[in-house]
Amino acid sequence: MARILIIEDDALFREMLLSAMQLDGHEAQGAGSMAHGRDALERQRFDLVLLDVGLPDGNGLRFIPEISAAEGAPEIIIITGDGHADGAELAITSGALDYISKPTSLASVREAVQRALAYRKGACQLTEPERFGIVGNSVSMQRCFRLLSEAASSEAPVLITGETGTGKELFARAVHRNSQRVAGPFIAVDCGAIAKTLTESELFGHARGAFTGADRPRDGLVMQAHGGTLFLDEVGELAMPQQRAFLRVLEEQRFRPVGGGREVHSDFRLVAATNRVLPAMVHKGTFREDLLFRLQAMHIHLPPLRERMDDLSELVRHFADKACQRYGFPRKQLNNAFLGELLAYPWPGNVRELLHVTDQSVIRGRFSPELLPEHLPSSVRVAVARSRVAGGPDESVKRWSEKYYQLGEDSSFRDVHDAPDAVSLPCGVQNEGETLGEWKAFRDQVLDAAERTYLLRLLGQTGGDVSRASRIAGVSRQRLYTMLRKHGISRTWRMDSENV
Repeated sequence: MARILIIEDDALFREMLLSAMQLDGHEAQGAGSMAHGRDALERQRFDLVLLDVGLPDGNGLRFIPEISAAEGAPEIIIITGDGHADGAELAITSGALDYISKPTSLASVREAVQRALAYRKGACQLTEPERFGIVGNSVSMQRCFRLLSEAASSEAPVLITGETGTGKELFARAVHRNSQRVAGPFIAVDCGAIAKTLTESELFGHARGAFTGADRPRDGLVMQAHGGTLFLDEVGELAMPQQRAFLRVLEEQRFRPVGGGREVHSDFRLVAATNRVLPAMVHKGTFREDLLFRLQAMHIHLPPLRERMDDLSELVRHFADKACQRYGFPRKQLNNAFLGELLAYPWPGNVRELLHVTDQSVIRGRFSPELLPEHLPSSVRVAVARSRVAGGPDESVKRWSEKYYQLGEDSSFRDVHDAPDAVSLPCGVQNEGETLGEWKAFRDQVLDAAERTYLLRLLGQTGGDVSRASRIAGVSRQRLYTMLRKHGISRTWRMDSENV
């Protein structure tokens, strides 16, 4: 028997689901809004939530992280009459197990509930993985830890994706150290650092005399990983010939060293990582589709720091303690204003940047019992100050922080033209001297104007090619069509005064 919460504003449909779940032996409870559902989640622990999208107090998809963060982390199934592809994608990537469109049959709902509860039962039997220095308890990280546990209990290849600085190698090492191969070697390969002409030699080794300078035979990295894990970092940097050669190694775990006369066998487990979008590379013809399928038998996507800010305080505490221990300083207190500055910063360099910023702050505050905003690097303080002057975070702040992050704090802007762009609002959002109203309405107006401008420029750049435009924008074609309809931009648009 499971405890199921049904958040559905259609009273008749809600009662029908309640009766069906109770007849199946489950303890079911109903709620007509997210507010009532929130009350139920606070009072009781649930195994599963059936969630509608069109609720009286908001879009149900926006409540998925909140529900996942409730006690017991219930599984979620979306049931909606407003089903569309983008909503399904958002639901699944946000953590929902299934997405059911109305009208639907009770048999379909029951089948989805059975699958969800079976999945939950199996997930509860997974051993909690050792984290080995990975910090975080946010909903998105809990999902990553569950996938880590699943990956560690298998021998399937694992693909770890995420922006630079999100901790992909840490997760790769955690997969290895939680697996049955922990006694074997962990061999890390930076695919972007290997000369293209030497890739096969580095990976597969070579026989004596195979090429100039090969005065003795050498085992390649694949052979060195025998009995352990081979970690291919930045796998998207492999050239096409090396991708083809490596695909065969993955399939047969046999290879021929460069210049060798016979094939050799290596029993290794593969973990790969990249910050690039491999499906997009496949579309462009720069990455093999069959290799991608083999690499991502299991896929762990690590969220950027800006999407897991609930972990920031814990991360800073961890990094500050490590730094104090390393430098021999007393443990530092974290001033609330110090943490407030960090929460207001966009973190283009993710957790790696936070580590460096915390380290610098500890060094600057070595004579202080607590870390203050004044101990932060000027790059962070300037970006946050610009955000406040502009009235809130925006893309100019992100661009400014990224520029500072790439150049380094010691870089200086020698000319006014090198300075960060001034914060400006899209034309027509506010007239000079106009009295400001409610922040939410103003924000929505600014974002709508910026979105429309972006779409028009995007279509201008692509000549109206929606497929190409969706690839550039990084959204699905269905999502792009929705955005175009929202702003009244036709596919047969013209860049004239009517559109501009």
